[in-house]
Amino acid sequence: VERAQVKPGHKVLIHAGSGGVGTIAIQLAKHLGATVAATTSTANIDLVRSLGADVVIDYRKDDFAKMLSGYDLVLNSLGPDVLEKSLSVLKPGGKLISISGPPDPAFGRQIGASWVVRQLLGLLSSKIRTKAKKHGVDYSFLFMRADGGQLAQIAQLVDAGAIRPVIDSLFGFDETPAAMKRVESGRARGKVVIQVSGDADTGMRSN
Repeated sequence: VERAQVKPGHKVLIHAGSGGVGTIAIQLAKHLGATVAATTSTANIDLVRSLGADVVIDYRKDDFAKMLSGYDLVLNSLGPDVLEKSLSVLKPGGKLISISGPPDPAFGRQIGASWVVRQLLGLLSSKIRTKAKKHGVDYSFLFMRADGGQLAQIAQLVDAGAIRPVIDSLFGFDETPAAMKRVESGRARGKVVIQVSGDADTGMRSN
C-alpha cells in the first residue's frame, strides 16, 4: 500500500504464501484488485489457493522464474537465491521488496542511522541493487513497524470478511521458547500466537 501502491490490474508475486506474512499479503493484494501468484510447498497448495491466489506454484516441483513474467511487484521473505531469481519475473519499472534483507541505505536513513552505518548497509545490498538496476527495476528493504491506523484498517477488513487471519498454533506465555521454535522451523501455516493474558480473544499477540 505505501511503497508498491498496488492497484487493480497489477500482478503481484508473494513468496512463502502459507506463512504469517504471506497469508495476509495474498488476501490484501486481492482486496486491492491485483492478480496474485504465490509460492508454497505441496502440502499448503489448497490453503494458499483458498486465500485467493490466482497462480499457486509448488516450489518443490516448479521454478517460478520460468513460469512467471511481467509482474509489477514481488514480496520476498526468503533467502538471497530466491531474491535474485525474483528479478527476472518483474517488468521494467517493477518493484522487488524484501522483508528478509539485505537492508539498503534508504532503510538506514529511515531509522536515522549514522553515515558509517548507511555506508555499510550500502555494501550489504550493493549486489542486489546493482542487479535490480540492470533489470530496470527497484529493490528496497522493508522493515515492518507497528502502525495503529493501518492495524485499524486491517481490523475492519477482517470484520468485513475481506481478510481471514490464519492461525497456525496458540501457545501460553510460559511456552514462548516453543512458539519461537515453531516460527523458526519454517513450517508454520499462518501466524504463531502467544496468549499473554486473558482469553484467546483479548490476550493474544502474534509473532
